[in-house]
Amino acid sequence: MKNKLTAVRIRAAADTCKLYDGAGLMLVRSKGVGKWVYRYTYAGKRKDMGLGPQSVLSLAEARKLRDKWAVVLAGGNDPMSTRAEETAATTVAEPSFAEMTRMVFEARKDSLRGDGERGRWMSPLTLYILPKIGAIPISKVRQWDIEQALRPIWKTKHPTAMKALRRTRIVLRGAKSRRFDVDPFIADGAAEVLGTVHHTEAHLVATPWQNIPDLYRRLAESNSMSADCLRLAILTVVRSDAIRGIRAEEVEGDIWTVPEERIKGTKRGAKAFRVPLSAEALSIINAARDIVDSGPLFCPSRSSKKGYLTDQALTLYLRRMGIEKDTVHGFRTSFRTWVQDTDACPYEVAETALGHQIGSSVERSYARSDRLEQRRIVMQKWADFVTGKEVDSTVVQFRR
Repeated sequence: MKNKLTAVRIRAAADTCKLYDGAGLMLVRSKGVGKWVYRYTYAGKRKDMGLGPQSVLSLAEARKLRDKWAVVLAGGNDPMSTRAEETAATTVAEPSFAEMTRMVFEARKDSLRGDGERGRWMSPLTLYILPKIGAIPISKVRQWDIEQALRPIWKTKHPTAMKALRRTRIVLRGAKSRRFDVDPFIADGAAEVLGTVHHTEAHLVATPWQNIPDLYRRLAESNSMSADCLRLAILTVVRSDAIRGIRAEEVEGDIWTVPEERIKGTKRGAKAFRVPLSAEALSIINAARDIVDSGPLFCPSRSSKKGYLTDQALTLYLRRMGIEKDTVHGFRTSFRTWVQDTDACPYEVAETALGHQIGSSVERSYARSDRLEQRRIVMQKWADFVTGKEVDSTVVQFRR
């Protein structure tokens, strides 16, 4: 190659020939019809990549294309394969933001509890994002669109807004991984523009532990399935979903094993949890077993959607008792505060009783005990306090 191509050389060329411009670019003519070709070597093989017809591309335009693919080659990628992938992506019908959201959710839901329904993964998007930007093609979603969708709740419902923002970012990343022309950073840009919000977390109201015996007594005086379920929630301090779904077959002796599908966490992280039952808790369960020998013990109706009491039903029962703000989940706080104020048991035992993880993943890989025997002691002590019984101090000693 001595000289680069010029317009004069091209016009003077024969009808059938090959003209070389350098750096891999050449013009191949056959019977007067020419096409531009980029010749390169990838993985030890020579390849000729068509750039377009001479009738459409000028010499200058052909050089720009050659330079573009030379950069791809310098980056360690095969230009022809890269172009094929880009072409495949652009030929796929572009989804709307709502359609991409459903695609991303379907890909993720197997890792979510209850296939994403229990944790309501879609809820913030369905309520606040999709109505505003759901119809926009995914590559046309702009930072401004996200800002406008989140602005009404950014300060008034900031935790919910942050959930919506994080899941919007996940959707955009899912679109990016599918090779659509999107920039996930626009979600972070929207948050930056909306500004910092100093949000103080409002804790759920919990019954003071000193008032628990009186509440328990009032519940025990009621001949109600909801009252029995609430009593058992107080005694076992497990989460609402676990207690409401308790089944006769999950209880063996004085041990109740809550299956992993009703344990908080991801599918991979949740594990079945053993709960030691105090004498009082076991008496409630046995009374329910006399009525229901299999299936959910607290089943108001066979037509019930889940087959057992809802969280709303228990909350409503508390409200009817005149308890305006306390929640079922708050009983766990009542127990934990009782432990702190009375030094009823070591920290690790109390946290394990609540089903909390302790220590790092490495520490947990070695410390595998669920402290069942220690929890058995403290849960009986808690039950004795709740029911107003005297406690033998010799029974509740712990090794520290």
